[in-house]
Amino acid sequence: MPELTYPDVGATREGQLPTRWRHVRHRVRLPVGSFAAAGQAVLSWRLHGAAGIRIDADTSRAAPGVRVVSRLGVGPLRLAAPCAVVWAADDDRQAGFGYGTLPGHPARGEEAFVVTRDDSGAVWFEVRAFSRPDRWYMRAAGPVGRTFQHGYAWWLGRTLRRLCTRS
Repeated sequence: MPELTYPDVGATREGQLPTRWRHVRHRVRLPVGSFAAAGQAVLSWRLHGAAGIRIDADTSRAAPGVRVVSRLGVGPLRLAAPCAVVWAADDDRQAGFGYGTLPGHPARGEEAFVVTRDDSGAVWFEVRAFSRPDRWYMRAAGPVGRTFQHGYAWWLGRTLRRLCTRS
């Protein structure tokens, strides 16, 4: 596994996020019958691309150890965020992954993108994360940075719902 910049590796898998970190939890219900399509969109990076995030990854599918660089912005204002996938799931109840920050990321922590199907057959998408700023500009952003993280989770949920509606 590459050198991650935080302890508690894998904590987003079960959702018990460590204390003393900023937490993000955003859950949205997806259309009935969309589990397979939603899971594929998450695991293949399609969700991120559709949300306007450029993803450069070692492989076309999330798996433990895969290095990922998310890029947000335009031209010279594009922010690079290197991560490594620390866990992945793909079964009949859950599909998704969690990735953790590598040196050079503007924050430290872990973020997960997970599609689940509950006992009633309802399909859900959840973003769960714990983080703290690691670069001066993230610290300077203060509440704006936290608002951006929550807005990003909301945007991913909206984008995945739209992708599932089209499928």
